[in-house]
Amino acid sequence: MVSGNSIRGSRVGAGPVGESERGEPAARRRVSFWCRNGHETRPSFAADVPPPEVWECPRCGLPAGPDRAAPPSPSQPQVYKSHLAYARERRSREESEAILAEALERLRSAPFYPRIF
Repeated sequence: MVSGNSIRGSRVGAGPVGESERGEPAARRRVSFWCRNGHETRPSFAADVPPPEVWECPRCGLPAGPDRAAPPSPSQPQVYKSHLAYARERRSREESEAILAEALERLRSAPFYPRIF
């Protein structure tokens, strides 16, 4: 029994069947990048665009460079900082206490503040 699906084996948006109807592909070039572990990565770039200085190695995640003899060194990981640590970088202790006292005074003078103490 034959199915009534006339577009079987094709995908939506596939476009014309022949390559000649799609136009010429852009000129590309492959550039070798080397990491500290000796892995070579060869991504392709447009021919008229300079390649980046550093590329991430897909095998080990280290930075890779175009010079095999001198690959770039791994960057130092950034330490996680809490919101309080960032606030302490911006304000001195005296400034923080003054801002807290001002905020508490505004809160206590509000008509909805519960008078417990």
